[in-house]
Amino acid sequence: MSRTIAVVGGTGPAGTGLALRWARAGEKVIIGSRDAARAEQVAEKIRQRVGPRTQVSGMENSAACAASDLLMLTVPFAGQAELLKQLKPAIRPGSILIDATVPLAASIGGRATRTLGVWQGSAAQQTAELVPKGVAVVGAFHNVSADILNGDDDVDCDVIVCSDDPAAMQAAMELAAKIPNIRAIDGGKLENARIVEQITALLIGLNIRHKGHGGVRITGLPEAAYKSERSSQ
Repeated sequence: MSRTIAVVGGTGPAGTGLALRWARAGEKVIIGSRDAARAEQVAEKIRQRVGPRTQVSGMENSAACAASDLLMLTVPFAGQAELLKQLKPAIRPGSILIDATVPLAASIGGRATRTLGVWQGSAAQQTAELVPKGVAVVGAFHNVSADILNGDDDVDCDVIVCSDDPAAMQAAMELAAKIPNIRAIDGGKLENARIVEQITALLIGLNIRHKGHGGVRITGLPEAAYKSERSSQ
């Protein structure tokens, strides 16, 4: 069943690109921003690209969280913790929060090809500590090029999905599969997000060096890897 997707911090390149792709897939999307007017401007640009019947709207971040129980977080690491603390009262009980945050050193003036150490293990695990109890956290969409998402070509990339909650894992994998040519892969527990996040820094370095927009493709896995039917190991 289709659910409204609230893209929190959705006016940046990654958030806008994901919103665009889901809008093209016929999903109802809310763009969240600190500035509601800015969010609506981005929503209008997406409507112009996809069509007037596109179900995309813009709201302030807290209003977007209050309007949906399926949240996609696309913010720089430097602002992640502060934003989540602000939004905690607005996040609905039982929500699923998918986090694409990568702790790049660039967030504190360092290189985009390096990651920072996070006490909790990963940015996704930090999110899990900051959201209200009962909110399921998923780490996903770290390695997808924002430039490609905002274009018109198919996205030649796998999305590795990590979560401790099977239902949230399933929801995130279904959401990824709505974007043509993306395969969602069960990446195991949320703690594995630390590895997936670090791959982003490697990709940034490769893309700078080779002037590309490379993603990740995993080969040789059985079909079961692309389903969330896994044991609790």
